[in-house]
Amino acid sequence: MSMRSEHHTVPLSVLLKRELANEKIERPELIHGQASQSKKGEDFTLIKTECQRMVGDGVSTYSVFALFDGHNGSAAAIYSKENLLNNVLNAIPLDLNRDEWIAALPRALVAGFVKTDKDFQERAQMSGTTVTFVIIEGWVVTVASVGDSRCILEAAEGGIYYLSADHRLDCNEEERSRITASGGEVGRLNTGGGAEIGPLRCWPGGLCLSRSIGDRDVGEYIVPVPYVKQVKLSTSGGRLIISSDGVWDALSAEAALECCRSMSADSAATQIVKESLHAKGLRDDTTCIVIDILPQEKPAAPLPPPKKQGKGVFKSMFRKKSTESTSYVDKEYIEPDVVEELFEEGSAMLSERLDTKYPLCNMFRLFTCAVCQVEVKPGEGISIHAGSCNPGKLRPWDGPFLCLSCQEKKEAMEGKRQSGGIVVEVNSQQPSTGIFAF
Repeated sequence: MSMRSEHHTVPLSVLLKRELANEKIERPELIHGQASQSKKGEDFTLIKTECQRMVGDGVSTYSVFALFDGHNGSAAAIYSKENLLNNVLNAIPLDLNRDEWIAALPRALVAGFVKTDKDFQERAQMSGTTVTFVIIEGWVVTVASVGDSRCILEAAEGGIYYLSADHRLDCNEEERSRITASGGEVGRLNTGGGAEIGPLRCWPGGLCLSRSIGDRDVGEYIVPVPYVKQVKLSTSGGRLIISSDGVWDALSAEAALECCRSMSADSAATQIVKESLHAKGLRDDTTCIVIDILPQEKPAAPLPPPKKQGKGVFKSMFRKKSTESTSYVDKEYIEPDVVEELFEEGSAMLSERLDTKYPLCNMFRLFTCAVCQVEVKPGEGISIHAGSCNPGKLRPWDGPFLCLSCQEKKEAMEGKRQSGGIVVEVNSQQPSTGIFAF
């Protein structure tokens, strides 16, 4: 008599509901508030919560919070608000799982910022904008920034984390050196007779920032390549503050956090703006977004909740490992009660920011422009490594590739110009006068 083992099957719909329930437990609750006082009407915000993307047969969600602080008009800020998110999303390959999507964000943010800047400059408008752009997916926070708006995090366990970079020329020697090496000049406003006043500025144009979107009249060495930082919070959560320079010119990070201690996100944003105006007055547009990242409240149950599954791959993917490790190892880790840094890069060189190593390199299509996502026929694309100072290590036929117009944008940002088909390096050694003749 043969024995036949019985297999208990579970309907697919039940399995999907279980997966979604587990994901909801693991995800934080986001509560946000914003406040602003307008002086010039050039600050704009973008808030999109519970954005959905398909992952296999399920749905994954993320939220976007962004601040655009315009100058010389509001056109660049408005254009960036309307187009930057789509440009970032279009730079992320389709059919990625959750871990891959998060890992692809830093490169996609660079491509999205550069494409937005390139498209806006083609409109021949002269305004510019700073951008602080935040994507929250689960407990992972990814921040991309150009300019002097800032994003800070206070973890629930304590400790302040700076998630953006300040691209003011006054406080960034590395950026000053990059601009002068690319053909720009850096100096203060000359009032005549040798007297110089005000902050350090880039000439021509007089902008006191080294990175922004727009600013067509200033020069290509004011680049849109963002500083990107990606961190993973513990399941205790934390509080994010995104503010324009109207806040940070008046308050330190510690003062901003302390003045709104124990307040709701909405009340906190209002209080931070109020404190800023009390300290310095309304000298500039002053805008603040506060996001509280909180653990989900779990409903009471007669039995302990089941052990969470599927987190090992996510953790091993982002933990700092030796360079020899090239695969994801599914292991159980003890959840750290700290903020874990996953990624940080601030180089202004596109060849460094768009290059990716295994396994990320296999996510992106090879014969697609890495910036504008147009298809590039084999033999027509220009490698981002073209003209590299390391020709023995990086071959010109290695990808990623750029289309012709994006390659011209890259060369312009690096201080190169096309002249009769010859790439000419521009490196002015003349003393700064603040006046350029073309």
